Amino acid sequence: MKYWLMKSEPDVFSFDDLKACKNQTEPWDGIRNYQARNFMRDEMKVGDLVLFYHSNTKPPGVAGIARIVKEAYPDHTSWDPKSKYFDEKSSADNPRWLMVDVQWVAEFPNYVSLDDLKADSEEGGPLDGLLVTRRGSRLSITPVEEKHFLRICELGGIDAASL
Repeated sequence: MKYWLMKSEPDVFSFDDLKACKNQTEPWDGIRNYQARNFMRDEMKVGDLVLFYHSNTKPPGVAGIARIVKEAYPDHTSWDPKSKYFDEKSSADNPRWLMVDVQWVAEFPNYVSLDDLKADSEEGGPLDGLLVTRRGSRLSITPVEEKHFLRICELGGIDAASL
């Protein structure tokens, strides 16, 4: 099993929005970065756990945990000229962009802010090396080491062993 951090702007799609979806499941569409797409295509598997991160909000941080429930498949929004994610170079015959399906798992009793993550990520700290805390880290999907995932769950007030 692998662990991921996936960013979403809560005014576009929040962790509560995911919880409210049918079967608490939704496609993670709109990824238009090749490295993030490649993570979905090459590495994400059903059962992988996701830290659902609220970005572009005050304060940014991790709201809870989701799970990958469907592996990468073509993102049809890239073919729709009416979609904000339209890409004229993508087609059903030659899809350029992919998406995965994610399912709500658990909300953190304690929201884990970016400041909390940074405080724990100083050199030698439990979250040292966590990508989202690095200056200039803008990818919407990043891998997370198991020890970092477990520590963030602890900060959020969830026993990861119960997942």
